[in-house]
Amino acid sequence: MKHFLLLLCCCLGAAALTAQDLVPAPDSALTERDSLIADLNSQMQDMQMQNLMLQEALERTGRQVALDSVAKARRRHTVDSLRAIQTGAPLVVGEDTLLRLFARRGGLTPEARVAAAAGKIEDLGHRLTFQPDSLYVFEGDFTSDIMAGGEVLLSITDMDALWESRPRAELAGEYARLIQTKIDAMQDEYGLRTKLLGLSLAVAILLTLFVSLRLTLRFFARRKRRFLQWIMPRIKPLVLKDYEFLNVHRQGLILMTLYRALLWLCLLIQLMVAIPLIFSIFPETEMITFTVLGYLWNPFKGIVLSVVGYIPNLFQIFVIWLCFHYLMRLLRYFTREIESEHLKIDGFYADWAQPTYLILRVLLYSLMLVMIWPLLPSSNSEIFQGVSVFIGLILSLGSTSIVGNVIAGLVMTYMRPFRLGDYIQVGDTVGEVIEKTVLVTRIRTRKNEIVTIQNSSLMGSQTSNFSLAARNYGIIVHTKVTIGYDVPWQKIKEIMESAAMATPGIKHKPRPFMQITALNDFYVEYEINAFTADAAHLPTVYSELHANLLRRFFEEGVEIMSPHIFARRDGLDVQMPDEFRK
Repeated sequence: MKHFLLLLCCCLGAAALTAQDLVPAPDSALTERDSLIADLNSQMQDMQMQNLMLQEALERTGRQVALDSVAKARRRHTVDSLRAIQTGAPLVVGEDTLLRLFARRGGLTPEARVAAAAGKIEDLGHRLTFQPDSLYVFEGDFTSDIMAGGEVLLSITDMDALWESRPRAELAGEYARLIQTKIDAMQDEYGLRTKLLGLSLAVAILLTLFVSLRLTLRFFARRKRRFLQWIMPRIKPLVLKDYEFLNVHRQGLILMTLYRALLWLCLLIQLMVAIPLIFSIFPETEMITFTVLGYLWNPFKGIVLSVVGYIPNLFQIFVIWLCFHYLMRLLRYFTREIESEHLKIDGFYADWAQPTYLILRVLLYSLMLVMIWPLLPSSNSEIFQGVSVFIGLILSLGSTSIVGNVIAGLVMTYMRPFRLGDYIQVGDTVGEVIEKTVLVTRIRTRKNEIVTIQNSSLMGSQTSNFSLAARNYGIIVHTKVTIGYDVPWQKIKEIMESAAMATPGIKHKPRPFMQITALNDFYVEYEINAFTADAAHLPTVYSELHANLLRRFFEEGVEIMSPHIFARRDGLDVQMPDEFRK
């Protein structure tokens, strides 16, 4: 352009000079010539100015092109340096990675671009119908758009082409072919033809399942009677010693329950096979198949793996239990030896053997539990620990009185205030000890009443052991009578001691003895004391002693006095039976 303008200006100048030399110059002609020359000079000046402006524009354009080339070279150098460390954002559809984008487009990051494109591609792939020729590349000024009908799936920029070192149009065409291939593959999986085929297969499976269930129900219904006719004559009652644990009728009920359980198991297996098959036909519900199978398989798998993994701990628990089992048997052996007094230990009574054995057994079992506890399944879990704390709290709050009774029972065992068969008195209760436990003690009274007393109450009460005193010293039975001053005390002494000696259960050594306990206004109070070793029959001994005293006093003609009788003595007969009156 520059050279063309220069050539045009030269031609115009030469033409003007030639016309000036050839044409005569009259005055009018000279005037026209001068005017023409002035116009040509003006045009030449304008052309020269435009030429200068054009030159300046060309120089500016050249500088811009050079600057653009430098900037492009710099960008290429930057991309080359980042390519080794930048992995890009993958466009993943299904499980396939179609391409990677490295550059931003406007305010969208590469991740946002591939996410939007993946959603649109999956939507097209899941449609029932899709025309392959509807996918094309539209070339714009700044981008190459991969179109599906009127929708843009992905825009390829110059920066994307720079990252791949390929022309933009070529890169967009390759990406379009990759996307087209993926959509075609998804159509083969989710298309209308696949849906119709899957629906037909699902209907066939449902019909097969229906027929299979009907045949199974009919088979079990027909075989039920034959099964009963075959199994019932072969059943025998299960007897444990004298107890009939399971008779024929109960065993029949159990067998019928197992028969129905087998029926339901067969039906469940058929459903477990058919339902996952139906879900696996369609890709949209294929994950449900794995979910359902996981619900059925994972618990069984977890149980099996837990059992297999727990075998080492189970072996340790068995070894611990075995050691404590034989230790308890050894302890039980020594307990029996001490109870039977075959083994005697100084200061250790035979009746202490069983309580001591119970205490040691509790301690040993507690130690065994402490050793086994960390080996139990989920013993370190928070739920397990929380339940343990809750149970311990409930036991500690609800067993306060129980623990008190147990401690009192153990203390009384080693204090030995009484033994089984002893005749004792606790408060107002008098009777024979017939049972001692860690919680309560039971006493049978004279009237054959069974009184149960808590050990904690018994521990805080005063206890009188008549049997212990009778075995070691002899119990003194005593009773009082009042006689008037007119009878010599020597005679009273003879009467009372002879009556005591004649009483069954009274010991002759040491002999009974009489004491004068009071000298009242109108009578003397005498008390007879005698020893007996029969603590269990104290009421009978007292009754016999009283009867003998009455008989002896009446035989001797001695009247048993009291203030009331003496006050009414005037005109009153002697107070004794007629056979003894003189």
